[in-house]
Amino acid sequence: MTVLDSRPGVPREPDGRSRSTGDSTGSTALITESGVSMTSVQDVGAGRGPFWLDDWLRANAADVVGWRRHIHANPELARHEYATTELIVRKLRAVGLRPTVLPGGTGVVCDIGSGPVCVALRGDMDALPLTEATGLPYSSTVDGVAHACGHDAHTTILLAAGLALSTAPELPGRVRLIFQPAEEVMPGGALDAIAAGALEGVDRIFGLHCDPRLPVGRVGTRVGALTSAADLIELRLTSPGGHTSRPHLTADLVHALGTVITSLPSVLSRRVDPRSGTVLVWGAVHAGEAANAVPQEGLLRGTLRTADHDVWTELEPLVAASVESLLAPTGVGFELDYRRGVPPVVCDPDSTYLLRAGVEAALGDDSLAGTEQSSGGEDFGWYLQQAPGAFARLGVWPGEGAMRDLHQPTFELDERALLAGTRVMVHTALAALA
Repeated sequence: MTVLDSRPGVPREPDGRSRSTGDSTGSTALITESGVSMTSVQDVGAGRGPFWLDDWLRANAADVVGWRRHIHANPELARHEYATTELIVRKLRAVGLRPTVLPGGTGVVCDIGSGPVCVALRGDMDALPLTEATGLPYSSTVDGVAHACGHDAHTTILLAAGLALSTAPELPGRVRLIFQPAEEVMPGGALDAIAAGALEGVDRIFGLHCDPRLPVGRVGTRVGALTSAADLIELRLTSPGGHTSRPHLTADLVHALGTVITSLPSVLSRRVDPRSGTVLVWGAVHAGEAANAVPQEGLLRGTLRTADHDVWTELEPLVAASVESLLAPTGVGFELDYRRGVPPVVCDPDSTYLLRAGVEAALGDDSLAGTEQSSGGEDFGWYLQQAPGAFARLGVWPGEGAMRDLHQPTFELDERALLAGTRVMVHTALAALA
């Protein structure tokens, strides 16, 4: 199968390929008219059943790896996942399913089975604006864009799980696949999916994320907060400016910046419950050029994170009031842009129990691992505002060698994790429907 771009007006090669997606049928291609030609990988959960899942993975394991490598070589940024969307749609339609593309043109929702009970499985699709530095033969073919967070694996795992579930003789309810765009941008493509009705009728939702600190075959779960809310703060300061020899005749903008930089985190630490894991860290500051001139403008940017949902709802007015109090004595003008990002991912106990049952059924009793609450943001939290659910961390480390961290140009994963993740998603859905 050749993957074609579904966008109208996109420049194409004579054979119909999109010039903008990096899709090709040359030496880097992994999906062609004749299918996928790949060497299979070890299935660490082989033989654990059900029989139809074992049969499907035995027949399609090499294809699963090929799909992931194809997506990896042809990454697409948030809300531009057109070729990835078309690949998913074509594969689902090929087995008789009826996928629906989200209104924005990227992202897919598809139901499998029937019945009043519905369990959703979610995978995110977008890449990062990074230049890959892995040296892999299937490295990104798109300049400055790379799947450095494992979303290519998440998409592939969900696609494989859906196709395997479609071969089940009977399901005790419905499984909804949610292929979500734009996880990497705030406030996240989960809101797009929810607005399009992706959670209508859903009883529970589950997802997973690659974790390079866990070996293949291990899956980390946690009851409660797994990730943090993540908001962006941008503060613009203004001053008449002046000479540094006469600061009393103007408003010292750089001093005011320093006051906010050092004092706002301290103020918040005394106004917010320390058990909430709330932390403000500045990432950028800009002001002035000359050593003897008080600048007229300054800019400060940072992120504010918390693991507590109730605290998250209170942070914006608290920050606004604190900034105003800190800057009032300085005479410096300011404009605060507080951008709410994503809520924390909070896994409820019942859903986590079902997820753990799915992991054990998929990979064995020794597959479960604990996992720490992270200060990172993940827009899966938006789904959990609407329906109960749980999120897992999927081990992708080979077990030896360096742990290549997420969001780095050198991030790599052990492809055995693709089959392990497929099994986890299938068994979790079955456990939730039982």
